[in-house]
Amino acid sequence: MEKAVFYYLYKDVNNHWRWTLYAANNRKIANSGEGYHNRSDAISAIELVKLSSSAPVKQATSA
Repeated sequence: MEKAVFYYLYKDVNNHWRWTLYAANNRKIANSGEGYHNRSDAISAIELVKLSSSAPVKQATSA
């Protein structure tokens, strides 16, 4: 069975919803960065990340 990238949705110790994105090798590669009071808000944040695949990568310029 081939492993795939997945989002893990859970409640933290403060009873807020959070998510973590895992790579196929089970390493954490991103997280919600904040807790959400509503599960639906956490799901919406996941959907935003999914939609960002075409976002440009901008690199900082040296000063």
